[in-house]
Amino acid sequence: MSNDTSFSEFLLQGFADTRELQLLHFSLFLGIYLAALLGNGLIITAIACDHHLHTPMYFFLLNLSILDLGSISTTVPKSMANSLWDTRAISYPGCAAQLFSFFFLGSADYYLLTVMAYDRFVAICRPLHYGILMDSRSCVKVAAAAWGSGFIYALLHTANTFAIPLCQGNTVDQFFCEIPQILKLSCADAYLRELGLLVVSLCLAFGCFIFIVVSYVQIFTAVLRIPSEQGRHKAFSTCLPHLAVVSLFVSTGMFAYLKPPSLSSPALDLVVAVLYSVVPPAVNPFIYSMRNKELKDALKKLIQWAQSQH
Repeated sequence: MSNDTSFSEFLLQGFADTRELQLLHFSLFLGIYLAALLGNGLIITAIACDHHLHTPMYFFLLNLSILDLGSISTTVPKSMANSLWDTRAISYPGCAAQLFSFFFLGSADYYLLTVMAYDRFVAICRPLHYGILMDSRSCVKVAAAAWGSGFIYALLHTANTFAIPLCQGNTVDQFFCEIPQILKLSCADAYLRELGLLVVSLCLAFGCFIFIVVSYVQIFTAVLRIPSEQGRHKAFSTCLPHLAVVSLFVSTGMFAYLKPPSLSSPALDLVVAVLYSVVPPAVNPFIYSMRNKELKDALKKLIQWAQSQH
């Protein structure tokens, strides 16, 4: 292929070649997608409608659910459509839009999880200052900063990635468009600029990770000092779901991007991509509602109200 981008579409990696397996993949992804829509939709509606949940913790959870809905909607419907219609194609603008959306929502998600760690730290370690540090204006500002940072980074990365000449074909070794797979198609040494941006992003991601770890070390130290068992249990029940979500997000993402090349294979890369791009948005609502009495009560009220309308 010539030293420029002379094609109008990319070919994504499929999950199966036979029609039966393609339909099985479509059915599995449809089930996961509907579970994500239902779970995140219920959480968004419950938090928006129940004034008892109009607190910083639930405000951030509302934002997280919106990001999760957007994130899974970026990758899964296109993959399902390709399996259903037995095609692998995605248009050039479609690929750019998918890459931008996935990076934007994923990075905003991560920044928001960092903010949520700070929220839990202030609530447990600085309870007397919580009303001042986490007032409604501050919450809106930090949530906007998380969304805005994700948007700017995604814009920079997408513009840089698609400005690079691609001369290694148009076959993307993944079921959606992501930066590392597009860079594999670039001409030799043409991706150094984008590599520099990725290094900066990795440093920022590592900084957020260290912040979360330090916050939780202080949180658990403070919780263990609480004299009553009920108090400790309540504090842990507000922190453990967030910690579980962070662990799932970080561990799958780190394995996907930092695993040694010797471990890399098309099948493994596909499975890992599903683990970090599809599974977290689908399971996050269940993780958050499992140990959270207030959220469970709000969801029960919402379901009862919906049933009474029929």
